[in-house]
Formats: sequence, structure tokens, C-alpha cells
Amino acid sequence: MTKTPDLTIIIVSYNTRDLTLKCLETLYATTHATSFTCVVYDNASEDGSAEAIAAAFPQAELIASDENLGFAKANNVVAENAKTPWLLLLNPDTEVHAGAVDALMTFARAHPDAGITGGRTVFPDGSLNIASCWNKITPWSAVCAAVGLRTAFPNSGLCNPEGIGGWSRDTVREVDIVVGCFLMIPTDLWRALGGFDLKYFMYGEEADLCLRAAKLGYRPMITPEAEIMHIVGASSGKLARKVAMVAKARTTLIRDHWPRALVPWGLFLMWLWAALRYGASRPLGWLGKREGAEKWAAIWAARRDWLAGY
Repeated sequence: MTKTPDLTIIIVSYNTRDLTLKCLETLYATTHATSFTCVVYDNASEDGSAEAIAAAFPQAELIASDENLGFAKANNVVAENAKTPWLLLLNPDTEVHAGAVDALMTFARAHPDAGITGGRTVFPDGSLNIASCWNKITPWSAVCAAVGLRTAFPNSGLCNPEGIGGWSRDTVREVDIVVGCFLMIPTDLWRALGGFDLKYFMYGEEADLCLRAAKLGYRPMITPEAEIMHIVGASSGKLARKVAMVAKARTTLIRDHWPRALVPWGLFLMWLWAALRYGASRPLGWLGKREGAEKWAAIWAARRDWLAGY
């Protein structure tokens, strides 16, 4: 009998045909020490993704959905049927560097107390992409985001606590949130947590997952030995819509994970964050710089929706 692989790698794609093909190419070319099966769940792409993946990588299991389930539900569907002891979520807009999956598998096994592990991400030019991990939203970090301290001092751990300002992701470290672009977790823990909370259609789902794992005593960790390239937001829509969706996820995380007495304060800070930027952007329209003004006008106009959360 063939031995069950150690790892199921889940890739959820949506209109990212060429990126997904490159992701798969680098995954198979650089992973040698870890036995794995790869499942690609295509969320009803209209760019020929499913056909191209099936033709180029017959060794991958392809699920060609006729509807877009979103990132969270698609991962849940695949993970529910996984037969391996480990899961790895991998974004389609990534390229796997040499030995990255092998290194992360070794690290995860060596740190069972972490529960959830991830690696280091870089942009196509090799520069650091900090978005492999974050710290959770706190009352202080929400103040920093609202009044612009985070933007003014991005490299300050004090003013940018969520971004862990000043840390180059070049050391092993405990973090609050491992981002779902490259996230490894034992299958048993995934199922104990119930997978992703499906109310998070897009953005915030991995933050919620990690915070729920922390309540069980786990301490998510990052290792720089596992490095991938990640293009952030390759399947997202227009910028204003993306920012509004992130804001909706943030308000939901505040509602779900802050003490109830502090939730109104958190929602006010989210309102203030948008109000200040909308007010500051209005002169841009008068000066002919319409794009910035229109972006914040759209976000402000949608405030009732994203303040309500998921």
C-alpha cells in the first residue's frame, strides 16, 4: 500500500491562471523532503485557470467549482476531506523558494506548542514583504491606525504594533497572526477549531483562526528558513473595495475578540480612521487628483456596511 503523504497543500485560485501555474511549478520543483498531495480549488475562474492547471499539472488534484465560495469556505471544503496529518494553505500568487515547504514542515514538527506556523515572504524583487504575519488589533494599535501614527512611523514597534514595526522577519518569533498565504497547521487542530469561520468571506479569517488557537494555549510562530515570494492581493478587485473589505474584517475581529465593553471604542476608532482620511482627501479632488479623493469617498460612503462587520 502507498503510504499516506504527510501534508495536504491547499491552493484556492480565482482568475490567477498564470500565477497559479507558476506557484505549482515552483512548489513541485523545490519540495523534496516532504511527501505531499496538492489540491487546487478553483473558485469559478473565468480565465481558463482550471483547464490550464489540469493540463500542466495532472499530479495535482483539481476541484473546478462552478461557484465562487470565497477563500475561507473553499479551504474548509478541501481540509474536511484531507487524509494527511498536516495542512498547508498556500496562495496562488506565490512562488515557493528552495526548500521552503520542507523547512516549514521541519519547523512545525519541532514546535508543536506553536500550533500554527508560517514563514517569511518577499516581493518579486526580493525585498521584504512584511505581510507574512501580524500582531492582533488592540486598543492602542487601533489608535495608531486611526490617527496616522502607524503610517508616520512604520518601523516603530510602539507606533506600528500590528505590523511589528522594525522587525525584518529574519528571526524565529512568536506572533499573533500567521497569514493564510503560507500557513501550516496540524489537521487535528484545524478540525478542533472548526476551520475558518465562514462569516469571514475574505480577509480576517486567518486572524480569527489564530486568535482562537491562542485561546486554546497555542503560540503561532514564524521561521525565516521558510521563504516564499508573495504578490499581495492578485485576485482582489479595485483598491477602494479591498480597503473596505479589510475594514469590514477588522470591525468583525474587534467584535469577536475584544472585551465587550471596549467594542464601542474600537468601532469609533474605525469610524475615525475613515473620517480623517475622507476629510483629508477632499482637497485632492479640488486639485485634480481625483483617484485618491474618489477612493476615500467610496470607503466613507460604505461605512455603514463595513462598520456592521460580517
